Amino acid sequence: MTSLYREPDERQAPTVGALELRDVFRIFGAGEAETVALRGLDVRVEQGELVAVVGPSGSGKSTMLRLAAGLDVPSAGDVRAFGQSLVRLTGAALARYRARDVAVVFQRGNLVASLTAAENVALSMRLAGKGTGRQAGRQRALESLAEFGLESAAGRRPQALSGGEQQRVAVAAAAARGARLVLADEPTAELDEASESGVLDALERLREGGATVVVVTHAGRVAGRADRVIEIRDGRTA
Repeated sequence: MTSLYREPDERQAPTVGALELRDVFRIFGAGEAETVALRGLDVRVEQGELVAVVGPSGSGKSTMLRLAAGLDVPSAGDVRAFGQSLVRLTGAALARYRARDVAVVFQRGNLVASLTAAENVALSMRLAGKGTGRQAGRQRALESLAEFGLESAAGRRPQALSGGEQQRVAVAAAAARGARLVLADEPTAELDEASESGVLDALERLREGGATVVVVTHAGRVAGRADRVIEIRDGRTA
């Protein structure tokens, strides 16, 4: 019988990280008005991790998230997602990355106020090129909401949802479109403990589904649920 066992190959190439920031600087303004937000930041997040990023206000956490989302570019250094340099992406390629690969959950939600929860999820899928028609897209949106315990929220608009429900709808949208990297910026900052727990459960469910999750937070309970904690101080990894 042929053995399926193989000795480990020490020459095998290292795995590609989900997110890497290599010696990244981000400077805003110039001259006397210059502000250095990041000062040679080095961060690596592995695929499938749920990582909490902590640090005092003004330390550069949100700047790091914007760079990872492709919403900003570093003044120096490189930002890579799944082995691809975001610094080198332009035009359509960068738009595809933002639409398909990465999802951002902001502190106060990022839902379209005029659309219901189901319509928000379906819109996210359409922007990512997922779904073959309105009916199929709506069905997948409803299924995704149900996965996160949001069946009753499907027909309601954001203003009729609690803060925790809005954040979970944003997570459901990320799941429905198959985002590989989910970036959450203080997603539980304005929530009570019960709602916070619900959002964290949703983020853990995303990770279990194969996504990589990076959460910027000041909350100890949030950091306590992460696989790993990265601390940033004065624009550097502490």
